[in-house]
Amino acid sequence: MYENAIYCKRCGKEFDHASLKKKKYICDSCGFHFRIPAMDRIAMTVDRGSFEEWEPDLETENYLNDVAYVETLQNAKKKTGLKEAIIIGKARVLGLETAIGVCDSNFIMASMGHVVGEKVTVLFERAEKEKLPVFIFCCSGGARMQEGMISLMQMEKTSAAIKKHSDAGLFYCSIMTDPTTGGVTASFASLGDVIMAEPSATVGFAGKRVIKQTIQEELPKGFQTSEFLQEHGMIDGIVQRKRIRQMIQFLVVTNKNRTENINFTTEKKIRFLPFAAEYIQSSITSSKSVWEKVKENRGPNRPASVEYIKNIFDVFVELKGDRLYGEDGAIIGGIAMLNGQPITVVADYRGKNIQENLARNFGMPMPEGYRKALRLMKQAEKFNRPIVSFVNTQGAYPGVGAEERGQGWAISQNLYELSSLKVPILVIIIGEGGSGGALATAVGDEVWMLENATYSILSPEGYASILWKDSSRASEAAEKMKMTSKELRDLGIIDKIIPEFGGASKENISEISKYMKQEIIKFLIKMNKQSKDIMLENRYRRFRKF
Repeated sequence: MYENAIYCKRCGKEFDHASLKKKKYICDSCGFHFRIPAMDRIAMTVDRGSFEEWEPDLETENYLNDVAYVETLQNAKKKTGLKEAIIIGKARVLGLETAIGVCDSNFIMASMGHVVGEKVTVLFERAEKEKLPVFIFCCSGGARMQEGMISLMQMEKTSAAIKKHSDAGLFYCSIMTDPTTGGVTASFASLGDVIMAEPSATVGFAGKRVIKQTIQEELPKGFQTSEFLQEHGMIDGIVQRKRIRQMIQFLVVTNKNRTENINFTTEKKIRFLPFAAEYIQSSITSSKSVWEKVKENRGPNRPASVEYIKNIFDVFVELKGDRLYGEDGAIIGGIAMLNGQPITVVADYRGKNIQENLARNFGMPMPEGYRKALRLMKQAEKFNRPIVSFVNTQGAYPGVGAEERGQGWAISQNLYELSSLKVPILVIIIGEGGSGGALATAVGDEVWMLENATYSILSPEGYASILWKDSSRASEAAEKMKMTSKELRDLGIIDKIIPEFGGASKENISEISKYMKQEIIKFLIKMNKQSKDIMLENRYRRFRKF
């Protein structure tokens, strides 16, 4: 038995403080993440000796003349060795300079009074001046009751400072830790370009007790946890504490305030692979019927978007959620690296087995999937990252829930916004491109198709059902719809055909991906030579001609 033992809330294992600190405050039996004192958090996150604290001497004022508040503050200072519930400053993480804020739940539950709000505001103001990204480890019980409306005003103040920092083209990541609630959740904790959370952290606005007492509603299992938020589209992902330094490094590198397009020509000379042009040209004359191509595109042996992403890009980090309703697995998206350059990737994904197929609606996106894609593509515009979109869907999900949540409106917003995004957009149809559901992520400067992919106004079954009232004539409809890569290239709807070297499969995906990768790089080099105004005019004219 340890003196002053600390017990894991999940499994009950006993620790002493020294051993728990060495384990980064993580239970080695069940993985439970304990709360961390702010200074320990800083020590385990930033490079040794690199932290420079900002505004260490701000003192809290007792605006309401609450005698008990004075005693509460004194006790909190004595308990933590801090003057307030947040520490801010500048530091290096794996050699990269960043502004950082760390809240401490041991100081009056990290409630947000005027000094916490002031420090957060100063953090963003100084970061804007020094052109630094910001990372805040958030935790809080909410607004500080002892400061009344002065506390609530910090929500407005911090949010305004974050908006100015964002308008300057700078990056902010919020990392929600246990607990993050109330006015902090409704202000600076939820305003990151990327929002991450530690496992099983309590995150929410109104507390569970408040909800139960106010509306007597029974709460679902796992309510107001990191996992609950990810499922409902409110955060980008859950990050293990041991991987936070690497996550910060990746996000700093891929979200720099870029004032120019990326330029592959600044890298070492690119060696393009000697693919035979005559084979590429001849390979587009496939002997397969259109209906055979449709069935193959829907089949389990056709390589999925995630397999192309794995083979083409050096690294890919998925970001989740539409920040409004849910996480739709039918569309995945995130940030990738291609020869050292950051790219935003969006892709339809059907899943690899029947369980994934069902969970992802067989690759038919819901409105939240389209909203997620648009959120990530707008983020790409902010940080001047090119976009690559892999399309492979029968169409938008045709369900009651999708209609209730505005399926048509979501698709229309994507078409509207993508037409004027100020970064290059490349669309690659890798399987089935069906109707407006495919089009919602297919507005590009160029549109390419794999040799045996299809792209159509709707499915052949739907075409036959509408025109002939007989869906069994789908194979006949497929021949009439002009949905193959060669037909669509002849119509000017697509710009390039990607050879499949005998048919896309797991056996030759590496060869297809190598060709695709070099063509993507060529596209980006070409687009880098265009001004944004010319790029947007050419994109407009591309669709205007139809």
